Amino acid sequence: MSEAPQTGFDDPREEDEALFSITATDVLEYLYCPRFSYFESYLKIPEHQEKRFKVQKGRSVHEEKAAFNPDYLRKKLGCVERKKAVYLASKRGIRGMVDEVLFLDDGTAAPLDYKYAEYKERTFKNHVYQLVFYGELIRDHFKVPVTRGFIVYTRSHNKLVEVPISEKHYAELNNFIGSLLQIVRAGLYPSPTSAKARCADCCYGNICEKVI
Repeated sequence: MSEAPQTGFDDPREEDEALFSITATDVLEYLYCPRFSYFESYLKIPEHQEKRFKVQKGRSVHEEKAAFNPDYLRKKLGCVERKKAVYLASKRGIRGMVDEVLFLDDGTAAPLDYKYAEYKERTFKNHVYQLVFYGELIRDHFKVPVTRGFIVYTRSHNKLVEVPISEKHYAELNNFIGSLLQIVRAGLYPSPTSAKARCADCCYGNICEKVI
């Protein structure tokens, strides 16, 4: 009798998670509305507004990234090393491309993300959890603490905003991922977003009873 193939996972839940590769975009879609994840990722109904969740980084943003002063990072943040466009993946099945990984003089690391947006005097939840997602990848790969992240708002003159990341954030991210996997793997039909305004221009509005 042949032996069962080895998967490399000690916990069956880790194997289940790895079978569906989760990106930051998947998490952002779930946060926007869990039903969006159901229609797109479980029922495989294509959506035709791909730019809604994907970061829009035009030529001007890439130019600004290239021009962003590393001396400023070293002086203001204590950055001792800077890696750009870092692709990271975890055996848990999460993966993503981090704009920059900063290694700081206090022994921690931090994701830095560029947003083609204006800063509105607060950091939106989706921006926060995109950093948390990248922080999880960074600490898993580099084995260093990640307790904060940074966002550069390119349409606000490259304003740099620091975002604290706590263990509570990581725990909540894991809850989001668990719920997302229930939708994608088991076909759980989730409750819709409580923000009704989001339904108005949703591409799945014609098949979701929330707005019928």
